[in-house]
Amino acid sequence: MRYMLFITSSVFGVVILYYCILTVFGVYYRGKHRENPGLKYYPSVDILIPAHNEGKVLQKTLEAMVGLAYPGEVYIYLLNDNSQDETAEIAESFSNKFKNLYHIPVPEGEPKGKSRVLNYGLQISKSEYFVVYDADNQPEPEALRRLVEAAESIPNAVGAVGYVRTINENTNWLTRMISLEFQIFQLLMQSGRWTLFKTGSLTGTNMLLRRSTLDKIGEYDVYALAEDAELTLRITKAGGLLPIIPEAVTWEQEPQKIKILIKQRTRWLQGNLYLLEKMFSSFEYYRGKMLVHTLQQVLVYVIFLVFLVISDAWFIAGLLGLVRMDTSIPMMLIWYTSYVLYTSQLFSAQIMEKTISPLNIFIGFIMYFTYAQLFIFLFFRSLYYYIKAKKKRQIISWEKTIRF
Repeated sequence: MRYMLFITSSVFGVVILYYCILTVFGVYYRGKHRENPGLKYYPSVDILIPAHNEGKVLQKTLEAMVGLAYPGEVYIYLLNDNSQDETAEIAESFSNKFKNLYHIPVPEGEPKGKSRVLNYGLQISKSEYFVVYDADNQPEPEALRRLVEAAESIPNAVGAVGYVRTINENTNWLTRMISLEFQIFQLLMQSGRWTLFKTGSLTGTNMLLRRSTLDKIGEYDVYALAEDAELTLRITKAGGLLPIIPEAVTWEQEPQKIKILIKQRTRWLQGNLYLLEKMFSSFEYYRGKMLVHTLQQVLVYVIFLVFLVISDAWFIAGLLGLVRMDTSIPMMLIWYTSYVLYTSQLFSAQIMEKTISPLNIFIGFIMYFTYAQLFIFLFFRSLYYYIKAKKKRQIISWEKTIRF
């Protein structure tokens, strides 16, 4: 028992130290003032917007796209994936008004999902770069320019990754928690890994890539539900860099109801289980900078899960008097340290993003006991459906996030 306790405590201690270091460097990078003198030449960019029944949000999205302040040529492709609502009518009205905006009906095909639609868009577009925005996104006017300037000025960069903020953050406690999660894991942790290891991860939206990169490594994997993470691995393997640019901001909707969040995150987790299966079956994911991404996947989807389960089990066992004091104290110390780190990350993110408020402070204190615990349910729900699909040799269907 003491031997197991020592191993468990040591592993979690190393993980906690690693995340402490990432947080410090993430805060440093986020607070760093960056001056970009601009480019003499701004390459052409295609904006690809996959859309399936996006009539509720598309008007504001396209208004933001035509309002982008980019000095070079921009071509906007609304990729209409067999929508049955007013998506086509809205897209047509913008297409008639703006010469650089195209409404592209995407032919039906299998498997359904974002990757297949993006591959179709890449076949019909021609620019040097392309940037992907989800159909509910409203990028800030300077977002695209900042992404391109980074991609063009940083050596070995093949694109750039911006920051995704929550437009409906103040709707309820759930949206506040999602926003805080993004501020930590999609910004601070990304910024920390870029500062330390010069590795960045594509986020699925507000991400720029050089077209020639996909010519070398291949198009989107149509079977990957986490298509951004899968493509990140191939880009890293090929030696490409993806700098993180926090100043390139887009705003998007997040689920306002727990039921919608569960469906969305189940899809995300199934996509990451697909990647974990690849990582556990090949040593190529443990070489060079690929190791950083593999470590991230294992930490988030294995170690973090194990830690949550063990900490919950230990807490319950302590309440029932099933563990001795001499063994419970070290575990409680590890649990307490991790809780302090988790809440410190939340407060650091709030301070850096200027979202700190009495309610957000309170939510920061309770997120570990509420929102973080949801991960256990989501993981095993996703694992069940993933294994079920594998046994039946079925393609996992793409679950669209409902808009409002």
